[in-house]
Amino acid sequence: MRRVQVGIVGAGPAGLLLAHLLHRIGVETLVLEAKSRAYLETSPHRIRAGVLEWGAKEILLAAGLGERMEREGLEHRGVYLAFDGALHRVDFPTLAGGRSIWVYGQQYAVRDMIRLHLEGGGEILFEHEVLGVEELERNPVLVYRTPEGRTERVRTEFAVGADGSHSALRGLIPGARVHRRTYPFAWLGILAETRPAAEELIYASHPRGFALFSMRSPTLARNYLQVGPEERLEDWPEARIWEELALRLDGVAEVRPGPLLEKSLTPMRALVVEPMQHGRFFLIGDAAHVVPPTGAKGMNMAVADAVALFRALRAFYLEKDPTFLGSFTEEALRHVWQAEFFSYWMTTLLHTHEDPFAEGLRLAQLRHLGESPHLLSFLAENYVGLHTTGRWAETLKALA
Repeated sequence: MRRVQVGIVGAGPAGLLLAHLLHRIGVETLVLEAKSRAYLETSPHRIRAGVLEWGAKEILLAAGLGERMEREGLEHRGVYLAFDGALHRVDFPTLAGGRSIWVYGQQYAVRDMIRLHLEGGGEILFEHEVLGVEELERNPVLVYRTPEGRTERVRTEFAVGADGSHSALRGLIPGARVHRRTYPFAWLGILAETRPAAEELIYASHPRGFALFSMRSPTLARNYLQVGPEERLEDWPEARIWEELALRLDGVAEVRPGPLLEKSLTPMRALVVEPMQHGRFFLIGDAAHVVPPTGAKGMNMAVADAVALFRALRAFYLEKDPTFLGSFTEEALRHVWQAEFFSYWMTTLLHTHEDPFAEGLRLAQLRHLGESPHLLSFLAENYVGLHTTGRWAETLKALA
């Protein structure tokens, strides 16, 4: 049976970043991914999150993964809130210590990580589906199916489940508590070849429902509509989508129709697994937690998880110190619950509620936001990720 030091299940941002960071310090890793490389790199359904906190962007640059991101990504120094027929800008540098965010599609980041990790001598086995993990307490064994249909095994010193929001490995942690929340609405999302509605993201609160106007490039718009969880895609032809987007924008900016590359419905849910480890098996990224996308935290939480586990494994392999591995869950849940709270706050603040009392409270808070420096600072500081700045700094030192 083959042996590696760290086996990672899933070639998403969390798994790829962890593999790349470990490879840089001489730890042998193997990434097993069920999908093909072509699917990960080119499927329009993979163009998801695109907002990077300041620290996440700095980590990718320090790890040698951010050259194209820095060249082709978009720096955003604020976001817009649209409500009551007016546009209100939240200025990040003023409110968050000079920091800004970076917009770069997750699919593009994954493409960069795959190429650079392989070019640097790392190993990723695509179309190798992991069927299970054995012996979690000592030298976990990953059981997987090859593209030819053979069942094979690889023994590891540590195994990491980074297989996404529909994780098949999440249930392996004995006695784990899974905290869940299902929101009473969904997002109808489109990816369109057209100029975005503004140079920065617009979060629009409207009596008809929430809408988000974002982008993946200057010519690629990513827009969303709040809809009921029972909605069907076939009931939303292109003309109806563009009309509804314009209505909810309420004249504060212009949305221009363009060819649709992708259309999807996303249920809004939240999930946290606690603990995120058992024996020598760990969960990171969406396998361990899911947030509603309103707070733009998904990819940043994946980076934060990978950073926390990298620091623990680095201490184990380079300093023979297992202490940080034992406290990984405690360390990770600090940023996980902060991101969950911020995402919950943004979601309930911006989405229209059916209950009149809840809707009245929401509108009162939204209108109070512009008059409250503390609330604006809370929004800006969490959006750019100031609460994780300390651990970003420690990891940057380790990468130097």
